[in-house]
Amino acid sequence: MVDDYEVEFIDLGEREARFLVRGLTPAFANGIRRAIVADVPTLAVDDVRVVENSSVLFDEILGLRLGLVPLTTPEDFREGEVATLSLDVEGPATAYSGDLESSDPDVAPADEHIPIIELKEGQRVELQADAVLDSGNAHAKHQGGVAVGYRHLQTAEVVGDRGEFTDEEPQIVRGVLEESAAEHLADEYDADDGDLVPAEAFDNDLAARYPGKEVAVRDVDGAFVFHVETDGSMSVRELVQRAAGTIGDRAAELEEAVQL
Repeated sequence: MVDDYEVEFIDLGEREARFLVRGLTPAFANGIRRAIVADVPTLAVDDVRVVENSSVLFDEILGLRLGLVPLTTPEDFREGEVATLSLDVEGPATAYSGDLESSDPDVAPADEHIPIIELKEGQRVELQADAVLDSGNAHAKHQGGVAVGYRHLQTAEVVGDRGEFTDEEPQIVRGVLEESAAEHLADEYDADDGDLVPAEAFDNDLAARYPGKEVAVRDVDGAFVFHVETDGSMSVRELVQRAAGTIGDRAAELEEAVQL
C-alpha cells in the first residue's frame, strides 16, 4: 500500500517543511493533516507545585503559561512517564523558558527565550512542574503541529495567445505549480517540464511567468502539497513520520476489530 504513494520534499527545515504526496484522495489528505495535529503525543506541563509565588500573577496563570511552553519529546518517552521541571527566579528579572531545569536531559524547552513572567524587586517564583505525554486530541497544548495545511498541486496550461491590445492583468495563483509549459516561460525564469515551482518564485503572477499567453490552471489529480510547522517538540520530519505511524496503527486496530 505504501508503494502507491510518492513523496517529494519541496522545502525541508528543522521546524518547517513543504512536501508533495501523490496518490491521495482528498479524504486521506485530510486524515494526514488531522493525524499531524491531533494524534502525535508530545510532552507538556500538566501539574504545578508552587513553593513560593510573590509575583503579580496567580498560581493558575503561571501554570497556564508553563503548559504552553513547547518541550522536546524523546521518541522513547512513554505514556505514564513524567519529566519534572523546576523554576527558581528572583527579581528584578524576567523568568524565561530557558530558566526551567529538567530532571530528564532529553526533555527541555524547545525555545529558551519564551518569557514566563517579569519579576520586580523582592518578588520570587519557585515551583516544580510535571510534564506528561498526551496528544492534541486531549488538549491543544499537546499539538506538535502548530500550522498544518494542504492544497492541491496545480499545473498551468497555455491555451492561446493574448490579444494584441489586451491588457496584461495579473493572474494570481498560490501554492506550488508543476511546470508543464516551460517553452513559454519569460526569459528570467528557468525550469523544465515536471519541475515543482513555488508560486512565490514568480511573485504568484502567471501573467509575468507566461507573458502574452492565455493560461488555464487546473488541479493535478491525487496530488497534494502539505505545509507543516512544528512547535519544536520534534523535527518536522519526525512529526510527519509519527503521524503516518498513527494512521497505520488505527488501520491495524480496525482490521483486527472487523475480524473478531
